[in-house]
Amino acid sequence: MATPIKFGTDGWRAIIADDYTVENVKRVAEATARYMRERRMKRAVIGYDCRFGGQLFADITARVLGAYGIQCYVGTGFVSTPMVSLGVVKTKSDLGIVITASHNPPAYNGYKLKAAYGGPMVPAEIAAVEALIPETCTLSQLPSVAELREKKRYVDADLETMYLRHVRKNFDLKAIKASAGRLAYDAMYGAGQNAMRKLLPRSVFLRCDWNPGMHGQAPEPIHRNLQALSELVRKNPKIVAGLANDGDADRIGMYDEDGNFVDSHHLLLILLLYLHRYKGMSGKVVFTFSVTDKLRKMAEVFGLPYAITPVGFKYIAEIMTREDVLVGGEESGGLAVKGHIPERDGIWMGLLVLEFMAKTGKTIKGLVQEVYDVVGAFAFDRDDLHITEEQKQAVIAACRSRQYNAFGPYRIQSVEDLDGWKFHLGNERWVMIRASGTEPVLRVYAQGPDLAECRRMLDAARTTML
Repeated sequence: MATPIKFGTDGWRAIIADDYTVENVKRVAEATARYMRERRMKRAVIGYDCRFGGQLFADITARVLGAYGIQCYVGTGFVSTPMVSLGVVKTKSDLGIVITASHNPPAYNGYKLKAAYGGPMVPAEIAAVEALIPETCTLSQLPSVAELREKKRYVDADLETMYLRHVRKNFDLKAIKASAGRLAYDAMYGAGQNAMRKLLPRSVFLRCDWNPGMHGQAPEPIHRNLQALSELVRKNPKIVAGLANDGDADRIGMYDEDGNFVDSHHLLLILLLYLHRYKGMSGKVVFTFSVTDKLRKMAEVFGLPYAITPVGFKYIAEIMTREDVLVGGEESGGLAVKGHIPERDGIWMGLLVLEFMAKTGKTIKGLVQEVYDVVGAFAFDRDDLHITEEQKQAVIAACRSRQYNAFGPYRIQSVEDLDGWKFHLGNERWVMIRASGTEPVLRVYAQGPDLAECRRMLDAARTTML
């Protein structure tokens, strides 16, 4: 019996040589080819990041699509997910494919689908591809890369250079480079490393070499995974900020000048402040269910419309394709803004924050304080619980049947269940519980007045649940 293949909140991901095999990639690629043929699509862009087997799986995908008569622009060397998405737009292609498992542990690889507008395919279209996955690939023999090159169905594409040109046209890099201080950049062994060396060469670089094993560390840009970056910024007074991207460089984490982590909630608020108050831009504010409600508060202060979506950037992208969206983002570090493709882009968002600093002369701490002046101070934290499937399902069942009345001393005042369960505890405190759509973990989130309080809330929730 064939391995079931399901697309989660952000593509299909599986462990290499277990479920992520050449044969299974061929199955998914054939489903993609069938989807494209049904819609008379003729051209695709394919890229891969720094994980094991990236080029192999990209070439297998191109060979399957080529067998169906589809022309493939294939990235030369590893690239970020936003580079593929932008490449789809620049080459006027119909679809993009990224061989990446994003922020998952290094044993994983994955397969993301991008639409012609340069962002994630909408959920209905992803489901259409998934429904076409065969039990086994029906192609008995694939054409070679050499054969496809001869037929111009395999075309080398310098997606990184396309991206760098686009960045240089849209940012005041001179101002960023001239501002006092240096940047520390942590690529987490991911696909942003070469681009950042070219854009800001005076930066101090960490984990900016090709290392698919990543020393066993999942390349997710959250504080517990970025201790070396935090320490570097804290100890070096010449460094004014730290920037980190995940494995395919579509997510972001940042540090202020004291080495304090600046999470995606604060970054979303900083970006909204910059684009609306300083650059005079307007539009809708769109964010996922797990993002701080302070973003809703800032949108209301600025008189901007907003929308809250289920978890997964694809829901934000879907709105961005049909409405005027100023800022969109999710808790896990995937942010997007007006004036760029409807896609998460960790490098682009980092440059926007650095440009904000350069234009105002403020530090990141200064920008955060300006945010607090508008919406009030807050903190956010998250636990990823690696528990048994039985325990996870018991917690989900308890949430669904509203069995929880309190987490320790914190009384539950109301519950929202758009995607997972958000338990409001009063005074802008809340705890949220949700099963991950990309990893076998139960995520527990908390918002409170400070990190110490968030920790107490998370501990109380865990004691109650388990």
